[in-house]
Amino acid sequence: MKRIYGMILLAGLFFTMCAQESQKKTTISNFKNMEFNKLTPEEEKVILHKGTERPYTGEYLNHQTEGVYLCKRCDAALYRSSDKFDAHCGWPSFDDEIEGAVKRVTDADGRRTEIICNNCGAHLGHVFLGEGYTAKQTRHCVNSISLKFLPARQEGLTMAYFASGCFWGTEYFFMKAPGVKQTSVGFMGGHVENPSYEQVCQKNTGHLETTEVVFDPAVTSYEEMVKLFFETHDFTQTDGQGPDIGPQYRSCIFYSSLSEKEIAEKLIGILTGKGYKVATMLKPASTFWKAENYHQQYYEHKGTKPYCHKYTRIF
Repeated sequence: MKRIYGMILLAGLFFTMCAQESQKKTTISNFKNMEFNKLTPEEEKVILHKGTERPYTGEYLNHQTEGVYLCKRCDAALYRSSDKFDAHCGWPSFDDEIEGAVKRVTDADGRRTEIICNNCGAHLGHVFLGEGYTAKQTRHCVNSISLKFLPARQEGLTMAYFASGCFWGTEYFFMKAPGVKQTSVGFMGGHVENPSYEQVCQKNTGHLETTEVVFDPAVTSYEEMVKLFFETHDFTQTDGQGPDIGPQYRSCIFYSSLSEKEIAEKLIGILTGKGYKVATMLKPASTFWKAENYHQQYYEHKGTKPYCHKYTRIF
């Protein structure tokens, strides 16, 4: 009788384990079948393998634009800009999350609490309590590389795209210009989708290092943006910009409308009249592929000035 009872318990345990394993496999299977955004090797180190980006290097550390922060892996909304604060810790900090968006998991060592995207499991960072930074006594310490940003809809803003050599230097001057609300660096004009910086540096993707400029036309104008473009680089150089030689460093204005093209042509005509041999190309704007996080606002984070761009008044 004991033997039969033991066999029944063993069988029950076996079926329970099989059911749990089946449930586990189903969960993993469903998880793997979800469609995720393509990640770079740098992003995978943090998001999939729970790494940490270097402090004070993240794109969103000093980011103050109104909007929502999304998961880089699955685009789920995670944090509101209104909950972001400066904790002087080297990483973006939030004292609250969008309800149900973030899951807390105890680290393997039991010492810290990890935060992951509740939708896809992407590693975000860690959460700390009782530090006194805000009334909520909560700090979500998040890696910028785990996030994407969706700006709040702002009527009347205009985007412009400029390539003038190393995009670090191009962005440096535009981000400080009156009326500019936001800048990002990336690539435009090539034939490879979502290229990495390393791919573009191989000089065979057709992309140019490009800066996306979002400005308020009520404060400044597209013509002023184009003037700044010409006044902050050597637009007569044909093979690159300064010491940066290669097709990805050439001078180009990517226009989004006929009126933008006409403005650029008018200013090129003025420069030609002044005796300059303008090498700047004019091309219609195409898909803008944002570069890796460590390229964004590079000189702002580094605390230095461009080595191949300088301002020279011309107009």
